[in-house]
Amino acid sequence: QVQLVESGGGLVQPGGSLRLSCAASGSIFSINVMAWYRQAPGKGRDLVAEITGDGSTNYADSVKGRFTISRDNAKNTVYLQMNTLKPEDTAVYYCNADVRYGSPFNALDAWGQGTLVIVSK
Repeated sequence: QVQLVESGGGLVQPGGSLRLSCAASGSIFSINVMAWYRQAPGKGRDLVAEITGDGSTNYADSVKGRFTISRDNAKNTVYLQMNTLKPEDTAVYYCNADVRYGSPFNALDAWGQGTLVIVSK
């Protein structure tokens, strides 16, 4: 059906930058909202940023001014540019998309497998 594949995680020092990517593939008719969530060790999964099909964005207060979400609708891909990273940004980052597949009537709340970001000296 539909798959979301993330890439770009890794180990970075405090103050550094990383760029995450998430590509959706399959029988995609359309994608509405695309988002990034994160889950730190021992905590719940929280919204980091989201972007609508027309480019409207929303960010968690903790990442405003440091992270930027963007998307390429032609490639069904969403990105998360993360700057000035802090140790508290350490988490597994998950891609999420509100997908219509096959037709406008088949809806799927799709998730990627997650990519680990570690911010440490």
